[in-house]
Amino acid sequence: MAASVVVGSRDVGWSDVVAALGGSSDTIGQAAATKRIPRTLLAVVVGAALGLSGAVMQGVTRNPLADPGVLGINMGASLAVVVGIAWFGLFSATAIVWTAIVGAAGAAVFVYAVGSLGRGGATPLKLALAGTATSAALVSFITAIALPRGDIAESVQSWEIGGVGGATFDAIGTVLPFLLVGFAVSLLSARSLNSLALGDELAAGLGERVVLARGTAALGSVLLCGAATAVAGPIGFVGLVVPHLCRLLVGVDHRWLLPFSAIAGGCLLTASDIVGRIVARPSELDVGIVTALIGAPFFISIVRRQKVREL
Repeated sequence: MAASVVVGSRDVGWSDVVAALGGSSDTIGQAAATKRIPRTLLAVVVGAALGLSGAVMQGVTRNPLADPGVLGINMGASLAVVVGIAWFGLFSATAIVWTAIVGAAGAAVFVYAVGSLGRGGATPLKLALAGTATSAALVSFITAIALPRGDIAESVQSWEIGGVGGATFDAIGTVLPFLLVGFAVSLLSARSLNSLALGDELAAGLGERVVLARGTAALGSVLLCGAATAVAGPIGFVGLVVPHLCRLLVGVDHRWLLPFSAIAGGCLLTASDIVGRIVARPSELDVGIVTALIGAPFFISIVRRQKVREL
């Protein structure tokens, strides 16, 4: 977080950071620090939300490929926001967050329903295929809605990439209550997810209400994903890689895995934002691009070492 405030297309001294914290923006350095402080906070909370959301999704579905991006939940939230803006004139920040959460929930239910069809129920492979197909379809719908609308097309296209560059304290304040509820619900689901990992029959035998436990955990994940997408766009890959990394560090106990996934997600997104500012000076790469560039080779290396089998 400290590096995120001082490093960028223009380096900022600590005296400027201190002055910015006091409300001053008289110099260029102080103005830069004033913009980077909310940007850093947004990167941390969005990264934590996506990392935790991915870990919960993988626990709920018992699917190592589960992720808000892979399952199409990010795109469901994005489509709902674009439809709300283009057709219903939704520009209120709170309305956009609620719309994104509804869209994320709808996409999650649809993908799980499609992935549950046929023999064997919702297998990891069927869920991944259903999510990928749904995500591709939703991207097409978003493009079809936004392109004819010249007044919103450019902003929608930029937002779809995913980034935290336009962060403000007002935007963080709007989305923070939704994220806090999502964090609380998800973290309180840790024991239930441990039981679900043993299988539905054994979890029920241990006294777990399987449907309620799975629904509650999924609700927390959808809240996190929808709120994060509303404020930063559909950033992918964080929720896929982070839980796998954290399992290698702390094991499969969700009481440890979930908080570590939140911390690691915040670290990954903040570090990716810093890299995006440095590699393309004086311009910058959106953090959604950088997370894919950083995360994909790392995830491939995990698969090549065959450690995913142990997860």
